Amino acid sequence: MSVSRDDIRRAMRLYAVTDRSWLGGRTLPEVTEAVLANGATFLQVREKGLTHAAFLAEAEVLKEQAARHQVPFVVNDSVEVALECGADGVHVGQSDIQGRDIRAMIGPDKILGISANTVETAVAAQRAGADYIGVGAVFGTTTKKDAKTLSVADLRAICDAVDIPVVAIGGISADNILSLKGSGVDGVAVVSALFAQPDPGAAAARLRALSDELVAAHG
Repeated sequence: MSVSRDDIRRAMRLYAVTDRSWLGGRTLPEVTEAVLANGATFLQVREKGLTHAAFLAEAEVLKEQAARHQVPFVVNDSVEVALECGADGVHVGQSDIQGRDIRAMIGPDKILGISANTVETAVAAQRAGADYIGVGAVFGTTTKKDAKTLSVADLRAICDAVDIPVVAIGGISADNILSLKGSGVDGVAVVSALFAQPDPGAAAARLRALSDELVAAHG
């Protein structure tokens, strides 16, 4: 999938990050399909405990799902899995760009997302070749215990400091998403607000509508 920066900006609207912690007997592809079919605009597979082979096999399945829904698909952290499965790109943290040229590793045509939580790290991510920045944690998060929270003013400063799309992440739910109005973000990235829900499809539809409202409010 070849995507422009405008395509990526639009794809930030409802960015789904997988988590198998709350599947409750369902398979990850089942939940992912419900999420993609009901409004998710971007998909990241995030795995911390799988072997390389199992991670690659899972990524290949999710890549095909995303392609059917014409949604960009990236792999969290593992450049190797991203390249081997033919993902649209990779998402990495600040530590991953220290001493490594991720952009050179994946080539000019793959999507590169980089996490940031300050103006300085956001600017560094853009300089490192990022196509978009994931900024958080905005409300705290259960997936990263040491993440500090960011205010709307913090988000606004980061959005103003870079030219590339910005997606907010961290503890975002249907109950608090609209409090991000005025931040300038291009959308929200969510984990438990989709994958921990009893009806992930309904959750995706509601979050997509709210994210559309959020972004429209920025003008």
